[in-house]
Amino acid sequence: MTEAMVSMVTTQLLSIEEVFKRLDPRQIADLLTPEIPKLTKEIGSDLFPKWFLNMPDMMVFGRPLKDREILKFFNRRFVSGFTVEMQENIGSLLNLRNCVVDQMVEDRAKLGELFQNVASAELSFLVNSGIWFGFLLGIIQMVVALFWDNPWTLSIGGTIVGLATNWLALKWIFEPVHPTKFGPWILQGKFLRRQKEVSEEFSRFFANRILRSNQLWNSIFNDPTTAPAFNLLFTKHLTSFISTVMGGLGIKPEQKVIDLACERAVQRLPEHIGVIHDYVDQTLGLEDTLRTRMQAMTSEKFERVLHPIFEEDELTLIIAGGVLGFLAGLVQQGLETGSIVLPSVPAVIAFLKQMPQRIQRLPAQITTLFATAYAFIRGRKNGRSRTESIQKDDPSDQGEIDTDLPVEPAPNA
Repeated sequence: MTEAMVSMVTTQLLSIEEVFKRLDPRQIADLLTPEIPKLTKEIGSDLFPKWFLNMPDMMVFGRPLKDREILKFFNRRFVSGFTVEMQENIGSLLNLRNCVVDQMVEDRAKLGELFQNVASAELSFLVNSGIWFGFLLGIIQMVVALFWDNPWTLSIGGTIVGLATNWLALKWIFEPVHPTKFGPWILQGKFLRRQKEVSEEFSRFFANRILRSNQLWNSIFNDPTTAPAFNLLFTKHLTSFISTVMGGLGIKPEQKVIDLACERAVQRLPEHIGVIHDYVDQTLGLEDTLRTRMQAMTSEKFERVLHPIFEEDELTLIIAGGVLGFLAGLVQQGLETGSIVLPSVPAVIAFLKQMPQRIQRLPAQITTLFATAYAFIRGRKNGRSRTESIQKDDPSDQGEIDTDLPVEPAPNA
């Protein structure tokens, strides 16, 4: 994916600090609090012998209902407090650029899918424009062929037509950037005229395929540039939580045990975070945010959404058009002459040296051609006028039947 597009999404369209503040820490706590006992048991299975875990829960946590309600309160306070501090420091905990780029590198088909969804109309135009641009430029090539009878000029002309066709098509997609009045028409690049439609497709793809909750959390957990900061923040809150709860139960664990428990908790947390994904996706509202801001972009900024992808392969597209035009010219040469003969290097050099003189003579030759055609048409018109005048003066020439002509007798049966 191009750097320009990633930069646009992560700096102009989305503020990760803004969207994460939409999350309600209390709602997150409601969803995650039931997972804490499960996480605690998993951590315990890593730290304590099996006979300890096989004891009935009430023997280990044999506390009155009031104490268990207090424990639940501390669970909620731990989760909500951690969520608030995450929101305040999300810029150092989630690298949005790396989140997008890593997915595009890992699954390159996603970029192709985005390109197909967003630029389908432009791709169709690029393919179909070859017919119309090729036809118009082919007329010029036909006129040139009337004066330059060398067979391999068809190949050279085909190359020029192929190059010019793709170049014009690419220009037509992205230029003019701003609506420009040209006579009775308003001209603007085809892609830029579809800003509303493209914004909807682009935002839908990113919100549903790139920036879902599970993908954001996966980046938080695994991105080497942010994971240490997240682990440190989580460990700080979990250490405080363990010390508070254990102190309330009359237990004072060693710091080494707390550190080991925090390490195991960080490793197992991704297995429990899934309970909040639906809530996060609905609350962040990334699709609406992206669509609204893309539709409000200026034409210059919006042009950079798709154009960078074309720019990377623009030269390749133009050269491909030239190669196809050259091959088409060879086919024409073969049909016209019955053989395909490529010119030698000296012949090409001689042809190029003569080209300025040929170009200078071309306007006069075209003028002569049109003058000859005009004289021919005028001569036919004058001839038709004289015929009509003679017919008016001599009624016998107007197709009447001459009854005095002898009638040939019919043959005998």
